[in-house]
Amino acid sequence: MSHEDIMAAARRIAPFIRRTPVVKLDHATGADLQNDVYLKLECLQVSGSFKIRGATNRVKTLEPSRIENGLVAASGGNHGLATAYVAAQAGVPATIYLPNNASPLKAEKLRKWGADVRFAGNVWDEAHEAASAKAKACGAFYMHPFADAQIVSGQGTVALEMVDQIPDADIYIVAIGGGGLISGMSEVLKHVKPDARIIGVEPTGSPTLHASLAAGHVVRLPEITTKVATMACGRTDESIYAIVAKHVDDIVLVEDADMQKAAELLWFEFGIAADLSGAASLAALMSGAFKPPRGARIAGLVCGAGVEGLNGRG
Repeated sequence: MSHEDIMAAARRIAPFIRRTPVVKLDHATGADLQNDVYLKLECLQVSGSFKIRGATNRVKTLEPSRIENGLVAASGGNHGLATAYVAAQAGVPATIYLPNNASPLKAEKLRKWGADVRFAGNVWDEAHEAASAKAKACGAFYMHPFADAQIVSGQGTVALEMVDQIPDADIYIVAIGGGGLISGMSEVLKHVKPDARIIGVEPTGSPTLHASLAAGHVVRLPEITTKVATMACGRTDESIYAIVAKHVDDIVLVEDADMQKAAELLWFEFGIAADLSGAASLAALMSGAFKPPRGARIAGLVCGAGVEGLNGRG
């Protein structure tokens, strides 16, 4: 995957996605951020998250015969929604495997888009095993959420828009599940803005890339305790690890409760309905897990929609 691949993906998917807006987090009484902070609202994207970018790019690079038996995916929620959406648009069936802790509302939305929803295991890795076996057995195309260069290239198109919309940003904060989003974005950012800092955010209960970078190679986590299904991944891919090791400046860890608090603030102060992964960038700042220098201009991402913030304040 290269910067040119991501540029090509942007041209390919442009007719099928939204150019989502950016909001400045000013007048937020619930958070003393002490810096200019901007969030790109991919929660308003087609299917409810940035995942539609990668899913669309993957399908548009395939011959129709490759998907005639349908699409299969394993997902914490958002990648499954994107896969179901592109399958519906292509007129082929979708089977989506979810871990048992996935959002019931996202499961219901999947069914409304015509997907066959199945639950397997307690974390994404277990759902992935079941989904891979299903795809092989029925001849469907397996939509891997991060170990696929075309999907990662699609995710990287977020950064192309952010550079244009927030041209003076110094620091980019990005949520990490398997690592496809941050690897695609970092390929763009280090090409266009080599001095920019890229900060990843993982849950303390699923520090997949944090642990791998500390070890100097890809590791499998012995256990996953986060309740955030969209950020729970026991092992990343070797190609993702290589990009992150090269381009990402730091990875910080936040508690599930930190993301809950940030999601509640986004809803209470701004009317932004973010899932917990979508609140991770803000959670890193509010919790102090990442302390930017005073005066730095920060770009974050509300990467997915959800109702978690509605369950607290307001």
